[in-house]
Amino acid sequence: MLYTEIPSQRPVTPLLDKIDHPQQLRELEQSQLATVADELRQYILYAAGQSGGHFGANLGVIELTVALHYCFNTPRDRLVWDVGHQSYPHKALTGRRESLTTIRAKDGLAAFPAREESEFDTFGVGHSSTAISAGLGMALARHYQNDPCEVVCIVGDGAMTAGMAFEAMNDAVAHDADLMVVLNDNDMSISCSTGGFARHLAAIWEKGQSVNIDDQGKAFIQDHPEWSYNSRLHASATDAADNLFKAIGFDYFGPFDGHDLDQLVQVFNALKKRKGPRLIHVYTKKGKGFAPAEADPIKYHAISKITASPSNKVTAPKYSDVFGQWLCDEAAQDKRLLAITPAMCEGSGMVQFAKQYPARFFDVAIAEQHAVTLAAGMACEGLKPVVAIYSTFLQRGYDQLIHDVALQNLDVTFGIDRAGLVGEDGPTHAGAYDYAYMRTVPNIVIMAPKDENECRQMLHTAYLYNGPAAVRYPRGNGLGVEIKQELTVLEIGKAELVAEYNPGHDEQISILAFGSRVSTSITAAKNLAEQHDVGVRVINMRYVKPLDEQIIRDFADHTSIFVTVEEHAVMAGAGSAVNEFLAHAQIVKPVLNLGLPDSFMHQATHAQMLQACGLDETGIQKSIEKAWLKLIQHV
Repeated sequence: MLYTEIPSQRPVTPLLDKIDHPQQLRELEQSQLATVADELRQYILYAAGQSGGHFGANLGVIELTVALHYCFNTPRDRLVWDVGHQSYPHKALTGRRESLTTIRAKDGLAAFPAREESEFDTFGVGHSSTAISAGLGMALARHYQNDPCEVVCIVGDGAMTAGMAFEAMNDAVAHDADLMVVLNDNDMSISCSTGGFARHLAAIWEKGQSVNIDDQGKAFIQDHPEWSYNSRLHASATDAADNLFKAIGFDYFGPFDGHDLDQLVQVFNALKKRKGPRLIHVYTKKGKGFAPAEADPIKYHAISKITASPSNKVTAPKYSDVFGQWLCDEAAQDKRLLAITPAMCEGSGMVQFAKQYPARFFDVAIAEQHAVTLAAGMACEGLKPVVAIYSTFLQRGYDQLIHDVALQNLDVTFGIDRAGLVGEDGPTHAGAYDYAYMRTVPNIVIMAPKDENECRQMLHTAYLYNGPAAVRYPRGNGLGVEIKQELTVLEIGKAELVAEYNPGHDEQISILAFGSRVSTSITAAKNLAEQHDVGVRVINMRYVKPLDEQIIRDFADHTSIFVTVEEHAVMAGAGSAVNEFLAHAQIVKPVLNLGLPDSFMHQATHAQMLQACGLDETGIQKSIEKAWLKLIQHV
């Protein structure tokens, strides 16, 4: 059925309610599966409306998920999900149906498959293109243990653009591994899929031998174009040239209608009887069964809670929008600016730039390593590339950041979004490590804005800097400060004193705050000064590298204790940079480093996460109070 509204009340799902384990699904008649799928679609609509979260991809894989659990003996047979935001139906069929409304909430279900959550979640997922590697590892391990099982990797076509997926496929053929890859082709990642691979899939749809598969998994030619099959063993080189998967060495089957349950069951049951690496190409529709999502799959990639109360409050712009506006303004002044994104056009705020400057916009799909080195190549030719990338995804291009950009001191600007904690998406998407992994690299400049106006000016500063420079900003909205349209260059490596309370007091606490924690540190400092007989100053450090060493020297003689505050792992972060400088300069002062703990923080709201790790206003104040009181008691 086609639905047009997200239900606010739990739908009646009598057949689905009887399924708390896939074995109960497998006990049904095949003719009942369509009803299960319809009830599951209604329930996913309801649950996503209650919790918010990923939406379109889950509606698109409902029939596929039902067929997989019906045909394979899970959890003994391994289902390995790639791009785990399509796993909500999988969770619902594996004993977590009634908890699905808690997904992405504190103490609720994770937004992605998580091994600690269920034995059915065979591999933790968050970043794309990992499933074939992990699945191959499982298949080879089970073979080594003489305990084989079916391993099925469910991979979105957007994930197939990453080199890791092809590295794994190449290795699977080398081992002649018994591995099944289901390519879920919906022509989307978050945005529309782009590039030669997307065109190749479209071409496959239009050609291919017409075949069927008998009950023994053997292929034979049919008179009617129904199933396309290409054998790695029995086809000519000419045929291989028309099919990338077959050229690699996979048996290829498809494309099939990913919403046709009867066909999917027939295919999976037949192909279980075959050996070696097999790829089953299915096409699905993102947002299937919900009319608004089918019409606008990008908008409905994820949704907010429908139960959220509307607010009349005027909100500040998102940092991603600040980046997008700066990008357009800078490009209007400099024709050398080119912009690159690895499949994050909407999320990075680049939609307007892409429309305004299509010849200067490069969406390279899910290929972070390529995005970084592509920028390096552009810089070699005298242009000024800007790479818009999430902190968690830049981790995947770290080698390229070092060897291809920084080592050659190339003029590449990085707009690093989603820095720090990201709330409901949990630990896989947190940008908790970028200070640490970038500040050890020579030649790079690292900036952290305190608000949206400073973000704009820092982006301009980074762009004009002749070398690799990164501006690291958080997810979500700014503070509501005035954004000055005039672009101003900030002095490289120069911090600023932004608040000072009880300045004449003999005892002084110097808070060195980085990025998003500046404003909260100011509030904490004000409260400390009002409640205790102590002077407190807050310095907006602005730069993690180069660190403003002079301002630390200037205040050292009048500081009783230094406090560093950052929304980043405290280990090896900005505070560690301060510690290193103090040690090198032989400035002996007590230091308190506040930041993220040495543990992965599970999903919750951003505010709940900050509170849990003591980085909200109250937590910062209490931590400083404790250290200060301990210090004066020993004086």
